[in-house]
Amino acid sequence: MQLPPDTFFQALSDTTRLRCLLLLKQETELCVCEFTHALSLIQPKVSRHLAMLRESSIVSDRRMGQWIYYRLHPDLPEWALAVLTAAFEGSADTEPFITDRTNLKTMPNRPEDRCCA
Repeated sequence: MQLPPDTFFQALSDTTRLRCLLLLKQETELCVCEFTHALSLIQPKVSRHLAMLRESSIVSDRRMGQWIYYRLHPDLPEWALAVLTAAFEGSADTEPFITDRTNLKTMPNRPEDRCCA
């Protein structure tokens, strides 16, 4: 897959998109409801940012009933994965990433079977 570096870094330049990507780096796959809870943002805003990431081929999605699940694109270039890994490791002990992970971990009724309650 050809992912232009400027497209990738432009996606990372937005805090909401970066937070989504770092959660995906840790969790592998998340539903929109998990993002909204973890980030404490409204669904339309989260969905708009995830759509941009999908259109840029940085994430892929799948439907399960009415729910949409996102994951890092399986064909993401190694250099892009290395950047996300470094960003994840470098931000692990900083805000808002600590709170995002805590919010996700403590989400009530978190989907266990990969669909929202």
